[in-house]
Amino acid sequence: MEISKSRWYSQLYVQVLIGIVIGAAIGHFEPQFGAKLQPFADGFIKLIKMLLAPIIFGTVVVGIAKMGSIKEVGRIGVKALLYFEILSTIALVIGLIVVNIAKPGAGMNINATTLDASAIAKYSQAATEQGGTIDFFLNIIPSTFIGAFSNGVMLQVILISVLMGVALVQMGETSKPLINTIDLFLQGLFKIVAMVMRLAPIGAGAGMAFTIGKYGIGTLLSLGQLLVALYITTLIFIVVVLGTVARWSGMPLMQFLRYFKDEILITLGTCSTEAVLPRMMVKLEKLGCKKSVVGMVLPTGYAFNADGTCIYLTMAAIFIAQATNTPLTFMDQMILLGVFLLTSKGSAGVAGAGFITLAATLTTIHSIPLVGLVLLLGIDRFLNEARAVTNLIGNGIGTIAIAKWDNSFDVETCEREIAAMKHEKASRKALLAQSK
Repeated sequence: MEISKSRWYSQLYVQVLIGIVIGAAIGHFEPQFGAKLQPFADGFIKLIKMLLAPIIFGTVVVGIAKMGSIKEVGRIGVKALLYFEILSTIALVIGLIVVNIAKPGAGMNINATTLDASAIAKYSQAATEQGGTIDFFLNIIPSTFIGAFSNGVMLQVILISVLMGVALVQMGETSKPLINTIDLFLQGLFKIVAMVMRLAPIGAGAGMAFTIGKYGIGTLLSLGQLLVALYITTLIFIVVVLGTVARWSGMPLMQFLRYFKDEILITLGTCSTEAVLPRMMVKLEKLGCKKSVVGMVLPTGYAFNADGTCIYLTMAAIFIAQATNTPLTFMDQMILLGVFLLTSKGSAGVAGAGFITLAATLTTIHSIPLVGLVLLLGIDRFLNEARAVTNLIGNGIGTIAIAKWDNSFDVETCEREIAAMKHEKASRKALLAQSK
């Protein structure tokens, strides 16, 4: 049994990588068939999403209840929000600087009046339904207790979870049987997650087949400058900014990437960070992050710490302005930056949500033509891969950083886990060499 576990092809990241390669090949050589495989990717994501609300609820409630202190909850919450705001601002600024230097839309000379606005009608409607800042905060409060879970609204579930956790802290010793029951239920949910994750290679492969099959490799070439600019910018952000944070946290970037390679590849294939949220929570705890910190910070980060989406928003907006020859002053861009600081919140997790957030912002800022979003439709799925992966890495490193900041990160546990990972890798290599 131990030998079979060590075989290279039994590793999830290898299976997911093979699935992505096969999916890309199907999408390229059989585009019509590839485009029909999207339901398999959607089905995998839905299987995970049905578990998210109870998992977030259980993790946050148990984490807070075991803290035993309401002050500790508030302290971690403040640190998390401060960190999220700083990193989001840095991401927005970096995106703004790069797009002004690279100018990927310059020279396209597109007349906005000739673009077909009907192609983005559904996105415009969804953007209008998002409402303003006041509506955003009011929507954090669910209409009913059960409604938050049935609708799967992450921020609403987090609010209920925090309130329940605080209530159990106030109840003291009498709440222990309920806390133990919720904890046991949570362990059962993670067993279900382990079963569902066996389908990850199929979900990731189907998602890639759909992307290539529907949009084709040709769409990459037509707007290649923007794609290259975004991918390079996200890479710079990950290596320089997140790499610096990771090094300070005691978890070097390369070790982080190797440890979470399964989750990164699944996110790349499905374009959804929600698909790996349960596994991220488990693995961050194994790395030495305190359960209460992981439960509070990671789900909240999915809503408030969308680094990849922030980079995308500024670059996409300025790209549209450049492509349609829309002049923007320095002050116009600063106003755009300020609005994105608000509208970027709540956009992570769901595949394609960044596009709707961009549409919502452009409807409030009339200096950039909303119809220019048509230019991004063909490549948005490819853009989404970059921003989803960046969001995932940013939230994983952010959770470790906040745990370190709060003295809730066990460096020795982290080192043991990394050493075990290296030992397992070496064992697989030795076994592979023997089999040859």
